Amino acid sequence: MRYSTNWTRRQFLLGASATAATVALASCNPMANQASRGLSAEALEIEPVVDPRSLEKPNLTVGFVPVNDCAPFAVAWNKGFFRKYGLDVTLNREASWGTSRDGILFGRLDASPVVSGAVTNARIGAEGARHAPLCAAMTIHRHGNAMTMNQAMWQAGLRPWPDYQGNLEEFGKSFRSYFNSIPADQRIWSVVLSSAIYEYFVRYLAAAAGVNPDEEFRVIITPPPQMVSNMRIGAMQAYMVAEPWNTRATFPLGRGKQGVGFTFAQGREIWRGHPDRLLGVMESFIEENPKTYRSLVKAMIEACRYCSDPNNRQEVARLITDPAFTGAKPANPQAPIEQFTGPGIVGNYNYGGFDNKQRLVTTPETTIFFDLPEDLAQIPGDHSTFLWQSHSLWLMTQAARWGQIDRLPANAEAIARQGWQTDLYREIAGEMGIECPESDYKVEPAERFIDAQAFDPSDLEGYLRQFPIRAGAPQSFYLS
Repeated sequence: MRYSTNWTRRQFLLGASATAATVALASCNPMANQASRGLSAEALEIEPVVDPRSLEKPNLTVGFVPVNDCAPFAVAWNKGFFRKYGLDVTLNREASWGTSRDGILFGRLDASPVVSGAVTNARIGAEGARHAPLCAAMTIHRHGNAMTMNQAMWQAGLRPWPDYQGNLEEFGKSFRSYFNSIPADQRIWSVVLSSAIYEYFVRYLAAAAGVNPDEEFRVIITPPPQMVSNMRIGAMQAYMVAEPWNTRATFPLGRGKQGVGFTFAQGREIWRGHPDRLLGVMESFIEENPKTYRSLVKAMIEACRYCSDPNNRQEVARLITDPAFTGAKPANPQAPIEQFTGPGIVGNYNYGGFDNKQRLVTTPETTIFFDLPEDLAQIPGDHSTFLWQSHSLWLMTQAARWGQIDRLPANAEAIARQGWQTDLYREIAGEMGIECPESDYKVEPAERFIDAQAFDPSDLEGYLRQFPIRAGAPQSFYLS
């Protein structure tokens, strides 16, 4: 059975925009700027190495979204890294990834994290993305996200990806069987932003399992803090979001004795090493405030390095439970305060399930803030905050694969270079004594993708043609 609907993608996006406008009011609540009200004693002890008077714009408003991704921003403010580089930063809590991106585009924010894909698609004008000269200053972190499925999917036989031991065909059978068993209007998967890496991962996984996402289910947009409660009331079958909102779904919600879902897969199991969040700024901000920009990037690099240190991770996980950041504290006073934020940052990750089994995986690469695991760090100078322009090219292939742009841009490399400010990052990192790779492009080996399809940035068209499920793919007709 194939899913068909009268909704067009454009109609859906317009509806999602209206919803986003409503939830954006949440960013105006009294907690929104709490993180910027008075520096911590630890931050005040930091001696600035940059005189604020030497900067074009030392007073900045920087956004963040209440997910684990806010950790480097919380650390840069709390530990005094912003102050160290001459910056007086007001952190503004954003209601969604749409408002985080749009705050930069419309000048309300000087900088903010954006979902990987937001910068690339603003440059190419992909459907659902406002065409604008948005830039990526650095990668905030890699990984740190996951796909959550509801209890009905569990009851239908679906299990966390590690249970399949790499057997994509077996998963595909269960996945297709489940979607064929429910009404078309219930086939809903939620992500945090359209035309971005989470939507691409959902589509990539479905296609790898033999399900055409354009025909079999609908993708909707939901702000991260609303994911768990919306799954509880049946608004979606599955969602993809950053932690802690995957882990939160595995614990009882309200008076329930069970969680509302289980983690199917971490994003790192779809593409190991993928960029998750980028630090977004407008190109004009870089041009008009070059010294300020350097200070901002240096402060954020220091914060990412602090988050990366295994000795600091539990402290970081606790810090972001503050209501000014995620507010993700357990109701049970006997539970560790970092019960929800810890798994994604410390790395003691439990996929959950409804059979009382512990599916615990312990690894620091659950979220990568700076230092890469040895097998990922095979290129001299590579580290998590470095911007690989080949990753921007991969995002363009996905926009083309799903019909969000008519074709791959002829000047794709130039667009990647304009949007991802890699050369400038090299200069800034070099001033901090940090080595960077010499190249802007690298091949992603087959074993890093869930479907074992390598990505060679030198042949984008060839990469796209190998996928039988894609927008505009040739159709086979059998005549008798």
